[in-house]
Order: sequence, then structure tokens, then C-alpha cells
Amino acid sequence: MHVNRREFLRRSICAALGGASLHGALGNLRLISAAAAARRYAFPDYKALVCVYLYGGNDSFNTIVPCDATHYGIYQGTRQALAIAQGDLQQNVLNALPAQGGLPGGLPSDGATYGMHPSMGQVAGGNAGLRGLFNSGKAAIVANVGSLLYPISQQQYQNGTVPTPAQLYSHDDQTNQWQTSRPDDANANGWGGRIADMLYSSNAGELPMSITLSGENRFQRAASVNQFAVDSYGAAFAAAGEDEDGDPVDFFQVQGMSFRGDGPESWVVGNDPGRAAAYDALRASGTQAHVLERAFADTANRAIANAALLNAAMTGTRLVTRFPDTDLGNQLAAVALMIKVRAALGMSRQVFFVSVGNYDTHGTQLADQAGNLEQLSQALAAFHAATVEMGVADGVTAFTASDFGRSLAVNSDGTDHGWGGHHFVVGGAVRGQRFYGTMPSLAQYQDDQPSSNPDDTGYGQIIPTLAVDQYSATLARWFGVDAGGIADLFPNLGRFGVADLGFMA
Repeated sequence: MHVNRREFLRRSICAALGGASLHGALGNLRLISAAAAARRYAFPDYKALVCVYLYGGNDSFNTIVPCDATHYGIYQGTRQALAIAQGDLQQNVLNALPAQGGLPGGLPSDGATYGMHPSMGQVAGGNAGLRGLFNSGKAAIVANVGSLLYPISQQQYQNGTVPTPAQLYSHDDQTNQWQTSRPDDANANGWGGRIADMLYSSNAGELPMSITLSGENRFQRAASVNQFAVDSYGAAFAAAGEDEDGDPVDFFQVQGMSFRGDGPESWVVGNDPGRAAAYDALRASGTQAHVLERAFADTANRAIANAALLNAAMTGTRLVTRFPDTDLGNQLAAVALMIKVRAALGMSRQVFFVSVGNYDTHGTQLADQAGNLEQLSQALAAFHAATVEMGVADGVTAFTASDFGRSLAVNSDGTDHGWGGHHFVVGGAVRGQRFYGTMPSLAQYQDDQPSSNPDDTGYGQIIPTLAVDQYSATLARWFGVDAGGIADLFPNLGRFGVADLGFMA
């Protein structure tokens, strides 16, 4: 296996230190990353990537659905009792633009007219949702994306002549592969984390480039840049300065450390001076004999310092845009608040991670997915409106990701684990109101006639025609990663026909 200079440096440094978890203990985060990246980045503008992860595997074939007579009939014949009513789809039609100037993207490749799930349009008391964003040119649909080692056809899949990613249809494995964009390396860091390792030098501030509103995740795992976790509870009301009844609210802040009396478990630990003193002794700089003790102290001290930085910058920060008081609404409200204070924090590039669950719809899918998609749609539309309010819409891009798509075949009142699926990209720099990639057939697969649906594995799952690598690399290029960096981040990208899908300006 060929190892380039950058990879050799990274591996040598990691081996010398005994692993990435010890980097912080030795206080060499920036030195190590500089050696590994072999260059420094500087940008004159601000950009943020926001990964919106849908845990469980969203059924995108009931999210973006054909509504013209011919294609709806095929869809309805396959989905049967799970089919969305044609009239509801037609009321939420997507007005896609044709291809322009030889650029990628345009009308759906299959010639169908598509509508969006009715929960993703205008909602009473809410906003126009993702349908409104798409039809106004601020959102794009990237079709049939999935984890791939190589391009693969139905015949190749069924004959086993082309390798496929390990443990297809497994939640954990496919989540790791989506979040790392390395289906050939189970130990790979996340592609968001690898970008942060590469570009961290562009930020003048001390706050980590990677911030998660949904706990530790693989997407932001890195060799050097630690992900910083923030609790988003109360962010939607705090951003507005009042709750739904108009009562003043100002309680959103980054939570501190329980042993210091200001963390989430302080009610258990208590603000006991003796315990606080013992904890402070554990994290006192330069007093630990063991490397793991130093690692703990360094991590704790940086977390405390980061919380203080964020709280000082965000105190009193407000937005006119109202966010829904939902799990995702609060997470994206917190992201918006942090973006608003980007200058005070010295941020030029930021990578955010938010997520919601309940997308594993083996049963009661019609009811569950309606609630899921309304939450997603309303929160993303509010978030984009906030970026417009702040004047940074062209510099902020949110995108969806999920374990996998769902099966076309129905499973009682739900669907099974799938493979390829459609995704949304939202932002002012998105070449929106267009479909990218190839829309798959939604016809029911016939065992004695594989050509009945050439996109089906033979078991109801749709074979992806775009790789996660292509999707991720397109976003990374827009974010500021140069051609050499793209090659390092996504070493398998050359296996696929198009490196940049063209959905970003």
C-alpha cells in the first residue's frame, strides 16, 4: 500500500505518542496537526458545515415521491398501504429547474414529477419547510447516495464480482461508513474530523473547529482536533429571549463541570468544597505523573476553558428568527447562536454535528415518519432563515446523512433496512431547486425477472449510484479543502466517475 508523506508523518507521530487520545496530554495538538497537514490554511471568509444526521435510516422513497400518473402508479404498486396519497404529493409538488449552462443538476433523471412528503411543506403556525426552500432555490436533492467501495450494478452485486462495504444493512457499520466516508477502514476517523485536522490553522480563536450538539460522534472524531460537546437545551427560546407565552428566557448556556458546582449532575454531587478541591487537584497543570492522568487533566481544563469562552461570547445573543421548540430545533438554534458570535470567537471555519433518531421505521412508519419529517423540515427552514438574518447564508451549508435508505419492499406497516437513499443540501451557496444524480426505479422486483427493477439488489434494497465519497468531497471542496487535501481525505474518490457532483456553487 502506498503511503504518502503526509500519511507517514501522521502515523509516525501517532505511534510515538501511543495514539490520538494522548495528543492533548502532551500539549502538542497544533504542532502535530501542522506536521500532519504539512501546510497552513488561511481564509478571508467564514464557512460552516452542519451535518444533520438522521439515526435509524430515513425512508427517502416516502420523502421525495413521484406524483405524476405514470410514475405514481409504479410507486403505489410497490408501496401499497405505505404509499402517500397522490393528492397530498401534488399539493407539495417540487418545481425543479432544468439543467443550465452544461452544469450538473436539473430535472429528475427519470422524467417524473416529484412531490415532497406533506409534512415537509407549509405547516400551520410554522414555516414553508424544506419544500419552500427547494422551490426558492435554497435546497437541492442528491439522489440515491450510499456507502460504496466501487460502482456496482445489480448483476455484479448478485454475482458477487464487485466488493461491497462490510456489514451492509447494519446500523452501526453503515453509520460509521457514512460518517467516515471510508468503508474500507473500520478504524478511520470521521471525514468532518479529518477536515478539522487539516484546516484548524485557519481559525485564530482557541475554540475547537468541531462542535457537536448531539454528543460524541464518529463524524467529528479526529487525530488532533477534539470535538467539543454543547447541550442545546432551551436554545430555541433563549435565541428569541422569550418562551411561547412571551415570558423572558435567558437560560441557554454551555454547562460546566459537576464537581465545580455548575454542571448537569451538580444536584447529585453538590457544591462541596472538599470534593471541588480534590477535583481541582486532579486537573492541576503539570502535577500528574502518569500520561493518562495528564490527558485527563488537559481534556478537563480545555473543556472548562471552552465553556467559559462560549458563555462569555453568547451572553445576551438574540435572533429574530423563531425556532421550533423541538430536539432538532433547539440544536440548530444553538448552532445559529454560535455562528452569530463567530467573530468574537475568532472562527473562520466551523464543523457542526446535530442529530435526531426514531428513523428506524420497521413499523408504524406513516405516523412516525410524518412527525420525523415535520421536525426536520421546520428546523432546517428556520435555521436557513437565521443564516439569512445574520448575513451568512452563502457561507453556511447544512446537509442530511443517515445510516442507509429503506427498502422499497414493505414490511407490514413499515420498511426494512436499505442501502441507497436521497439527501438534502441546504444553504445560500447551494445550486438549489435541482436534482443531482440518477433517480432509481421504484418498480417492484420480480424474482424471475431481475430487469423488472435493475436498481434493486433482489431483496428490496436500492443499489446506490452515488458514493458517500462523492457527496462528502463536494462539500469539502466548497468548504475550502484544495485538490491535494481532497485526495488525502477521500483516497477512494478516484474509483467513481465524478469527483464533484456540482451541487455547490
